Amino acid sequence: MFRPKLFDTLKNYNRQQFSKDLMAGIIVGIVALPLAIAFAIASGVSPEKGLYTAVIAGFIISALGGSRVQIGGPTGAFIVIVYGIVQTHGVNGLIIATMMAGVLLIIMGLARLGSVIRFIPHPLIVGFTSGIAIIIFSSQMKDFFGLKMGALPAEFTDKWSDYIAHFSSINVYATGIAVATVLIVLLWGKLTHKIPGTFIAILVTTAAVSIFHFPVETIGSRFGAIPSSIPTPSFPQIDFATIRSLVQPAFTIALLSAIESLLSAVVADGMIGGNHKSNVELIAQGTANIFSSLFGGIPATGAIARTATNVKNGGRTPVAGMVHALTLLLIMLFVGKWAALIPMATLAGILVVIAYNMSEWENFRSVLKGPRSDMAVLLTTFFLTVFIDLTVAIEIGMILAAFLFMRKMIQFSDVRLLSGEAGENSDEQDKEMISNYQVPDGVDVFEITGPLFFGAAYKFKDAMKLVEKTPIVLIIRMRHVPIIDATGIKTIEEVYKESKRRGTKLILSEVHSNQVMKELKDARLLFAIGKSNVITSFTEALERSRLFTK
Repeated sequence: MFRPKLFDTLKNYNRQQFSKDLMAGIIVGIVALPLAIAFAIASGVSPEKGLYTAVIAGFIISALGGSRVQIGGPTGAFIVIVYGIVQTHGVNGLIIATMMAGVLLIIMGLARLGSVIRFIPHPLIVGFTSGIAIIIFSSQMKDFFGLKMGALPAEFTDKWSDYIAHFSSINVYATGIAVATVLIVLLWGKLTHKIPGTFIAILVTTAAVSIFHFPVETIGSRFGAIPSSIPTPSFPQIDFATIRSLVQPAFTIALLSAIESLLSAVVADGMIGGNHKSNVELIAQGTANIFSSLFGGIPATGAIARTATNVKNGGRTPVAGMVHALTLLLIMLFVGKWAALIPMATLAGILVVIAYNMSEWENFRSVLKGPRSDMAVLLTTFFLTVFIDLTVAIEIGMILAAFLFMRKMIQFSDVRLLSGEAGENSDEQDKEMISNYQVPDGVDVFEITGPLFFGAAYKFKDAMKLVEKTPIVLIIRMRHVPIIDATGIKTIEEVYKESKRRGTKLILSEVHSNQVMKELKDARLLFAIGKSNVITSFTEALERSRLFTK
């Protein structure tokens, strides 16, 4: 059940596949280099922390994961939450939150919640993904235009107010480099996918700045030299107060990691015709985040773009992902000092392209054209992500989606009195059905349609009030009741007790759902009502009712 995909793929592994995995891993490692640095800087931490994460977490996710081709590492989805944690709790708080998120992910995997995570509503995912894209785009304007200003405010509106106030300090050289980066990344993909456009953009712009000495800020001028070694692991100082304050952001990290990694795995399955193990993937993600935090890294998850690059270049086993991590390690050890020459405007240009790709504007527009309930979830999550907080956006988005779903289920549920004194309100089809079945006098028939849960139970209670004259027998048809919850069981129990008090015999007809039957047994209602009065056929229920009306 929890066996990593690596062990399955190595059974028939051969030299030819290793060559493909090796080439794919090297290419993905080159692609991941600027992204790891850019995501770290945008998250408010030093660039090497992104590299540590890509190396350590990337290797573990591939080695222990449940997908054949998943590539793990830092992603844009975490920028917002990581930046907020660093601003509020510092780097130590981020390390603790990442470790806590790793533990939560392992618990999710062991509890087999992998399949449940995939049921998160699509409008909610599109809403917060688009919101994150807007925030990433907004956070890059300082470096994109080379503005001379202090630290960026955390609030979205404050950022843009500061941009407008300092726009007169624009650096045309930085702007030119950023625009050139965007054009190279966008246009290079039309020429070839063998060499990533981001890598070409970094080479061209870094060379231009070094040769012509453009007055622009670089990674080195802002952060200093990038370390050329992996640090020794260290355990952060933890106290109960810190853990309590970080529970909410840790849960957000875990949820985002679970959602993005499993979405990436699903996309990868579609590309290779595979079948990932969702619970194994969650455990691998959790383990990777724990070890990443021990080395000072940031949160990691499955990266859809890098996973797709891996597949397109021939990667078909976790070996490719492990090679990608080792490639990054070698680059950091031997070429890392040259990364300090990369202009900040180049990274800003790359992140602007990433933000555009993350925006999912086509999906956004599609959801807006759909049902109003989906539109409400989308816009609520989007605006809360942009203007309030990502954690709040997910929580309220989930609650809103749940309430709107319950509302739909309530609309789907129906309770009708098909006979008796109130039968005059029944439609012609109901009257014809009752006539054909020859319902005896003194017998009332109710039919429940849809799930009988707490949101719809009031309909049943209101329908029961329509009975003016006490019937001899009350038949409740449940052929279209797929599920019942505790409130539904309580409602049936109340009807039974009221019927017993009034001397009415209660018969439950056509209880076809195994879940409903199990709940009746567990609540001992089956025993109270009597097994002979819980009948699978409406005709037999009528025959049973005649025994009491003679």
